[in-house]
Amino acid sequence: MPAGPAPLCLRPRGVVRGAVLTLVFAGVLATAAATGALPREDGAGPEPRAGAGDRAVLDRAALHRVAAEAVADGKSGKQAAEEFVSRSGDRWGAVYDQREYAEFEQSLDGAYTGVGLSAGATAEGEGRTSSGDGVRVTRVRAGGPAGRAGVRTGDLLLAVGGRATEGLSVSEVVSLLRGDGVPGSAVSLRIGRSGMTWTQTLRRERLATDPVTVSRPDPRTVVIRVAAFSKGAGARVRDAVRTAPAGAGVLLDLRGNSGGLVDEAAVAASAFLDGGLVATYDVEGEQRALYAERGGDTGRPLVALIDGGTMSAAELLTGALQDRGRAVTVGTNTFGKGSVQMPSRLPDGSVAELTVGHYRTPAGHEVDGQGIAPDLPAGEGAEERARTVLSGLGGGS
Repeated sequence: MPAGPAPLCLRPRGVVRGAVLTLVFAGVLATAAATGALPREDGAGPEPRAGAGDRAVLDRAALHRVAAEAVADGKSGKQAAEEFVSRSGDRWGAVYDQREYAEFEQSLDGAYTGVGLSAGATAEGEGRTSSGDGVRVTRVRAGGPAGRAGVRTGDLLLAVGGRATEGLSVSEVVSLLRGDGVPGSAVSLRIGRSGMTWTQTLRRERLATDPVTVSRPDPRTVVIRVAAFSKGAGARVRDAVRTAPAGAGVLLDLRGNSGGLVDEAAVAASAFLDGGLVATYDVEGEQRALYAERGGDTGRPLVALIDGGTMSAAELLTGALQDRGRAVTVGTNTFGKGSVQMPSRLPDGSVAELTVGHYRTPAGHEVDGQGIAPDLPAGEGAEERARTVLSGLGGGS
């Protein structure tokens, strides 16, 4: 049995000024859990989440004092907390006001208000753009505001809402994209493509996510694409495996998966494993473990597709399948996000999420800052190579 309750979420960097993660409001859900949590910290809500983070573990008591002193002086406790977090070394810490945090929690149900695009930094490194670089559109939701306006994957976001993206983190850009989160509100995008630039005004909409899609390109192949581990995603993966034709192999596509709920990733792992360890993690030095349920399909051929957009909970699943010899992984190195965060309610009602620990794969490999290397590297043509590997394992056409 697990050594303790599992952290709720493995997710990308914490959000500044309420931008609920790059891929939450930009098109892919990636946050929190509602069950299996540690005791609540000051009643903040769902507890430890995991996402990318520094080794620094922020002094939560000191943060509370700073916020309380600011409130007593008639100042903003949230602003004081943001300044404290920014100086702490926990560069993935996040601070939300009450409305932002409520919307953050609502996003767990697989819906968000936005323009229907996902974004990433064009520069290597910390997710913050530098001189001459911008923010690149990594995915466009079909039928969403951005898609209808002709925005394409690969376009540059040079400015959002009149503010240049140069020097901003991707999360800050997403905050601008999301605005106040009100459907129908307008946001202007300055877009660059093939040397041309133009400004496009979009209106935000309430959009539902579809984190798991299943297709059967041939009788011996089932492709399960998991865009994020939101509520119910793990069960949908498990159901897809259980209903797959006998003898068919599974191509598990985790490319661009921004992470999500740890519990959902564990359920997904349970589809392919007969119990056993999925990951270990620590919370302020206390060691914990996460296990799969028994009864999974351990014989069906399995190939997992991964890339640099495979993050957090998706990396947890990848590490479990790889370390335990259950899947052949194909693609490129994953992103490298693996820190546990815990939300803490501050005196003015705002909520700070702070790094409290890190997780490891079953073989003890740390993911944070390193990512997971595929068994078979493949860039362009990765899916074709994965299908070839799956066929060699006894599945696929």
